[in-house]
Amino acid sequence: MRGGAVKMHGERECWELLPGLGVGPLRFGMSQADVAEALQASGPLQRVDGPYAQEDFSDGVKVFYEEGKMACVALDAVTGPQVLLAGFALAGRDPEEAYSYLLDHAAEHGNCLAYTPDESLALTDLGLLLRVQQIGDVLLSRPIFVMEDWLESEYYCACGHLPLEGTPVAVLRLT
Repeated sequence: MRGGAVKMHGERECWELLPGLGVGPLRFGMSQADVAEALQASGPLQRVDGPYAQEDFSDGVKVFYEEGKMACVALDAVTGPQVLLAGFALAGRDPEEAYSYLLDHAAEHGNCLAYTPDESLALTDLGLLLRVQQIGDVLLSRPIFVMEDWLESEYYCACGHLPLEGTPVAVLRLT
């Protein structure tokens, strides 16, 4: 596979999903300084300006802010931390397999499902959005963790206002 090998479960940091609160050491509502401290980083590798402030940290972690408060965390399919949902690894999977698992999980646990305009699948009550990331010629699952009210809001979810990384206004590389 071009673009780097997927880190296996034992090679990745493993983060816990905390529905409605955040993921791993990150909690919704944190300031940018609190996020850097929680990630034990001196700061982000780069900042992206746009509709939402975005900070890219090492190890495949992207954090989005609304009004200076953390509102969304995106984990890279290849290099990001792994998050398990009932023992199922969410990052770096075949998207069809991952979507099928989420549909089964939702049916079994009564989760609320939504499809976003970019055809991502969300379990809104868990704040989990599963997107697809292209790595070379391969598509892999990429988990995004979002404040629950964003996934339940027509403005954010149905109207396509969830953060998308494909159209940044300006990228500031930090040294």
